[in-house]
Amino acid sequence: MYLKPKHRQMGIDMAMNNGQCIMCVFRGCAAHYSVHIVHYSLCIKLLNQMDRRDFLQRASVGAVAFSLPELPSFMADKRMGIVVHSYWSRWNSKVDSKKYPPFTNALQLLDHCHQLGAGGVQVIVNGWSSDFAKQVREKREKLGLYLEGSIGLPKKAEDVPKFEQDVIGAREAGAQVLRTVCSSGRRYETYHSVAAFEELKKNALTSLQLAEPVLRKHKVKLGVENHKDWRAPDLVNLLKQVNSEWIGVTLDFGNSMALLEDPMEVVQTLAPYTFSTHVKDMAVEEYPNGFLLSEVPMGKGILDLPKMVDLCRKYNPSGTFSLEMITRDPLEIPCLTEAYWETFPALPGSDLARSLRTVRQHKYPGGLPRVSQLSADEKLALEEENIVACINYSKGKLGMV
Repeated sequence: MYLKPKHRQMGIDMAMNNGQCIMCVFRGCAAHYSVHIVHYSLCIKLLNQMDRRDFLQRASVGAVAFSLPELPSFMADKRMGIVVHSYWSRWNSKVDSKKYPPFTNALQLLDHCHQLGAGGVQVIVNGWSSDFAKQVREKREKLGLYLEGSIGLPKKAEDVPKFEQDVIGAREAGAQVLRTVCSSGRRYETYHSVAAFEELKKNALTSLQLAEPVLRKHKVKLGVENHKDWRAPDLVNLLKQVNSEWIGVTLDFGNSMALLEDPMEVVQTLAPYTFSTHVKDMAVEEYPNGFLLSEVPMGKGILDLPKMVDLCRKYNPSGTFSLEMITRDPLEIPCLTEAYWETFPALPGSDLARSLRTVRQHKYPGGLPRVSQLSADEKLALEEENIVACINYSKGKLGMV
């Protein structure tokens, strides 16, 4: 289907081209003409409220995510999906467990997440053959789930062909959004000088510039995660340098607490650029060198998840919400050590004060959960229990049904 209505006042052609709205991130099915008409009318309604400068300013940053009126419920599956990393213990597990057998590929993950009532999956795409991608597509379509990929970036020109093959495999399987990271580890553990972090910024920009023509060619969006590396303004600056509608954010709701950011401010800053999400709840605890940080079942932590979800929906009404509930021991955030500050020469002390105040005001009942003392089967059981609890919370409290 191709619809080509024109907005003469602004002199801009608007279309629903093969199901993809060129004004925003919505993608429908070419068979559902009425869905396109309703969606397009909402885009035009917004456009009528904006002047030309506002439209061009929003379009230029590459977010391509406008504050649309709420879309009808039939336009997208609202159920929460599951990120493969939620199965921290079970994915490619070597444990011989009859009750919790390992997942070794996307097909098994899709089957299991469907059984839990999830809406889709975000899974690693690496070297998928065309035949396997076809199997994933058929499985995904049969189960009625969305699919997002997690993919590595090219570091140099000779890496681009491999990157393109992975993009093609993901697209053939039905993924329209991919997630990636730019760093090899957490900022405060991996980089030990301002110069080292500046080198990361330079390399990240190079990688995204290598990736962008491939994404544009195949019409696949890529979200860069705030992966305990970028503070939100850093990530926005990177996106502005790349300046592509195909590159935005995979917004993690809790990671940036490790960089002393206010999680709600992070969502407010990054939501306009967001293509996909890692939804989680967080809990904290003091320790001598700073604080401990843990994912916990949703509703038991300190994040205002309903407000965060609403902010994301405001900018991307058709976007997905994917659970990343990693069941593991708490992470140490050594913000009271000199080494932590080696890449933060200008970070205000008020951010540290606010973070420590939050830690002291929100003690987790009974202390943060630990898993290192559990047997392998006990870890797998707790992991599954936590994921099921989060999916149930998303249905009962976040309206993801």
